[in-house]
Amino acid sequence: MKILIVKPSSLGDVVQALPVLRLLKKHDPTSQVYWWLAAELTPLLENDPDLAGLFQFYRRGWRSPLYWLRLAQTLRQMRKLSFDWVIDLQSLARSAAISWLTRGSLTIGLDDPREGAEAFYDIAVPRPSYLTHAADWYLEVLRALKVPVNQDFTWFPARPKIAADLRHKWAVENSRWIVIHPGARWANKRWPIEYYAETVARLGQSNPGLRFAILGGGSDMELGKILAQSLLGRCLNLTGQTSLPEMIEWIRLADLMITNDTGPMHVAAAMQKPLIALFGPTEPHRTGPYHQLENALQHPLPCVPCMKPQCSNDQPLACLRKITPDAVVAAALQKLSV
Repeated sequence: MKILIVKPSSLGDVVQALPVLRLLKKHDPTSQVYWWLAAELTPLLENDPDLAGLFQFYRRGWRSPLYWLRLAQTLRQMRKLSFDWVIDLQSLARSAAISWLTRGSLTIGLDDPREGAEAFYDIAVPRPSYLTHAADWYLEVLRALKVPVNQDFTWFPARPKIAADLRHKWAVENSRWIVIHPGARWANKRWPIEYYAETVARLGQSNPGLRFAILGGGSDMELGKILAQSLLGRCLNLTGQTSLPEMIEWIRLADLMITNDTGPMHVAAAMQKPLIALFGPTEPHRTGPYHQLENALQHPLPCVPCMKPQCSNDQPLACLRKITPDAVVAAALQKLSV
């Protein structure tokens, strides 16, 4: 059987979709599973033992003829494989159209009304409830295909070479590490950087053996610089310096992660890494740390969750500012003592 998973982005969504891949291969080890993935995320799944191949999707440059030529070539390659199942877990108009154009024998996706994607599917799978977690909704697709669903799989198989290279590149031994991720795509998902700085300083004072690795992309570098100043000599500012595989291995070796609602948060949850996730405008039950919702801190203001990328509260970011460093330090010390 040949299967295509259509889930090009974003990082957190792709991470939450990985159980679909794992369980498809567990159900039928002879199946050949391919993934249509945003080009910038391909390092996440390159050389994955359960994948037969990746098709890269380039989100930018759609005004260029080269963009459409590349897309047409990708579609031709997909059609040649004659997929038995095409599984669209993005379920927006573009992903649904691509899924349909592959001409697979069966096209299945999520019954998401935002852009009418369900019109392209043979089977549209509804979300069981408004508060159903995204990862569980994706697994409903497997149930519709009569594929057994369980939790007996490894979300992120070990990458020994990446882990060894990381230890060679950075001096990580003989320390307990807390990974900090101060950035987020939405500005109103970011816990105030001064709160992060106070938290790091207080945790460092409580335990001289703790060190802090600050993760993030290039857009988070200024946040990283500010945070690194909070505990000189014990903060390693890695913003803009790690590959996706290196980021995963940093989270794997850490004792704890403190993070906003971000893709790396989902990586930590997937590896069952202790974490503290700071939530403001979004709903943890839908997109929080999977199987660790008790570790999502959120203040119950009347406007929470607003699900909006811009704050309209009279007191900007009140939902996040109500989560105090006291609360985060206490939660972190409790987890570090276990």
